[in-house]
Amino acid sequence: MKKIAVVAANGRVANKVIAEAVNRGDEVTAFGRKENNTKAQHYIQKDIYDLSKEDLKGFDAVVDAFGVWDPKQMPEHSKSLKHLCDILSGSDTRLLVVGGAGSLYVNPEHTMMLQDTPSFPDAYMPVANGMGKALAELRERNDVKWTYISPAADFQADGERTGKYILAGEELTLNSRGETIISYADYAIAMVDEIEKGNHIHERISVVRA
Repeated sequence: MKKIAVVAANGRVANKVIAEAVNRGDEVTAFGRKENNTKAQHYIQKDIYDLSKEDLKGFDAVVDAFGVWDPKQMPEHSKSLKHLCDILSGSDTRLLVVGGAGSLYVNPEHTMMLQDTPSFPDAYMPVANGMGKALAELRERNDVKWTYISPAADFQADGERTGKYILAGEELTLNSRGETIISYADYAIAMVDEIEKGNHIHERISVVRA
């Protein structure tokens, strides 16, 4: 059994991660700004910027599920992640970040990201830039045991829970059907698997439906 904290816990991805962990018998404490709508055994209503070292002390892992869509709020991705890193600095607690797909590389040389390609939707560019900047800053943190998990490009909120996924790395990966797709439910499986038995410290990994 792992002791897990989930930050920004009322979001849809966070809810799937919490449910997956609870169903496996892990002990989950959820932190959120609004009233609890999660299945976590413990809930603390608290803004992410009000979290302290004491709040996150003693957990095996902290899942950062923070995300915003308003273009004016994109700097919050970097700001909130820096805050979590600062309060986890030097501890043995792992930090696992719900990441984006825009920063995945599309060539072996790692010189072009998905968001740099002509077909990348303009509507997703602000969030891709915001999350990409946060990842770049996270890569500089050697004082935190972080793991950044990018979903496939087609990240489906209500997609099927197949229970199968491909664990990949920095490059956009297609499955045997040529798809780059994963459901929130399967992403949650991969996240909890990484917490329970993974060891990708200081790495960005990615997942796609098998």
